[in-house]
Amino acid sequence: MAVTDRPALAREVFPIITSGDLDAARHFYEGLLGGVVSYQFPETGEPAYVSVSFGDGQLGIGRREADEQPTGPATLWVYVADCAAAVARLAEAGVEVLAEPQAQPWGERMATVRDPDGNRVLVADRGRTR
Repeated sequence: MAVTDRPALAREVFPIITSGDLDAARHFYEGLLGGVVSYQFPETGEPAYVSVSFGDGQLGIGRREADEQPTGPATLWVYVADCAAAVARLAEAGVEVLAEPQAQPWGERMATVRDPDGNRVLVADRGRTR
């Protein structure tokens, strides 16, 4: 059986990152990028983990303890309605912009920013080449 003929074993895959400052990470993904916290553990009090939903996708963010070593930066892809407007909003909030929005050969605009934990976040819009 070819790999493409196999039924999917996983039904959903989503990234989980860890953060030394869960409040800052939550502000970045919820407050600035417009995600919605759909799950928090524990349910009350200071969270150790949150799931942030973006349409049909989600991102898990776990609190990294002070004595815990980072597992390494991740790269995340985030679709937005308008790449330039999103990057301008992020920059205004003090987010480090690594690459300004540029038209890509496949027809999308893409920029790169850094989240509070040093992860690269690729911000893109579909089919907009202004």
